[in-house]
Amino acid sequence: MTQPCAADTHSLPATGDAQHFSGLVWLLAGCMMIQPLSTDLYLPSLPHIATAFGSSPAGAQKTLSLFMLGFASVQLLSGPLSDRWGRRPALLAGFLVFILASVACALAPTIDALITGRFMQAVGCCTIVVVARAVINDTQPGIGGALIMARVSSIYALGPICGPLLGGYLQVAFGWRAAFVVLSLLGIALGALAFFRLPETNRSRNLHALNPGRFVGNYAKIAGSAHFWACTLPGALSFGSIFVYLSGSAFLLINVFFVPTAYVGACFALSAGGYWCGTVICRRHLHRHGIDRTLRLGANASFAACLLFPALVVGGLAHWAALLFAQCLVMLAHGIGFPCAQATAVAPFPANAGAAAALMGAVVILFSFVVGTLVGATYDGTPYPIGIASAAIGLLTLACSRGLERFRIRTA
Repeated sequence: MTQPCAADTHSLPATGDAQHFSGLVWLLAGCMMIQPLSTDLYLPSLPHIATAFGSSPAGAQKTLSLFMLGFASVQLLSGPLSDRWGRRPALLAGFLVFILASVACALAPTIDALITGRFMQAVGCCTIVVVARAVINDTQPGIGGALIMARVSSIYALGPICGPLLGGYLQVAFGWRAAFVVLSLLGIALGALAFFRLPETNRSRNLHALNPGRFVGNYAKIAGSAHFWACTLPGALSFGSIFVYLSGSAFLLINVFFVPTAYVGACFALSAGGYWCGTVICRRHLHRHGIDRTLRLGANASFAACLLFPALVVGGLAHWAALLFAQCLVMLAHGIGFPCAQATAVAPFPANAGAAAALMGAVVILFSFVVGTLVGATYDGTPYPIGIASAAIGLLTLACSRGLERFRIRTA
């Protein structure tokens, strides 16, 4: 059962009003930018965090993998919360948790305290991102949502580009804690903007979204959709492919290829530029060829990109430039396919858009958590763990995309 929202000053004038919605694109992009900034801003600091706390690389990497675990699990609740109580309350609560957790990370006295703070930071972060995705589906379903998602992705790609650059500077100038101070300030600024500018887009609140029986039933219905998995699995593999590099390349660049810390941020920023290029290709390809062919293009590109670095390593060309080039192409492929996967996985479930976005996000991030944990656990001071993981994901991406393609609903 759903209940229409009473009209108020925070409601959109009409669902699908693209002109009104365009004013929110930058805000939604900022909300979604929280997640890559929460990971990329402190990536240049990972080896230094391990040194500061006397931890192993695997211990420092837990600050990343536990963040992803929290991000994956908690959004299963935050999505239905936004379906029941509305997008605005859920989003503002997410910002409050994110800000408090970021402050706790900045003040962490031990590696365990930092890991705990990162988990709580993920609780707020995942709520912010899930609500932003649901707002897009509320206002622009179908291919319109895919186009808006690609546009938002083009803007929020500034996060992965600028985040590592700023993170490298902060590490050199102030140390690793500065990254979390910046995230605290960013959370305050975006939270205030959302409070004053975000309209309530959930016009049909699901009164039973949090009822235990309905809660499980809604997720079972979504999980039973072949269309959902046909979009979600390629998206999860695509995200996992970039997480192979996010979780391991900082250690390779600094400890193996001896790239100065001040330049590591620039390396991540250059590779993130590939993601921005991918979102531009996605938008143009969507206009000309539609969702199915754009998803196929993204999967093919991901397959080729994932095999590049291991091929170069086997060929004796293990070098920081080879790592950077391969990472850039992996990010480009992700930018082509992932916006389509996000939009189309949620589209068939308008009454449970928050839950659908949450389940997709949980699958995507949980897979990335597993990938990041394996890469961290197998790190041996050589490029081979990253190369093997990348090759495996590339092969799975191609097989999964081809095998599930027939189950995708074609969206006009």
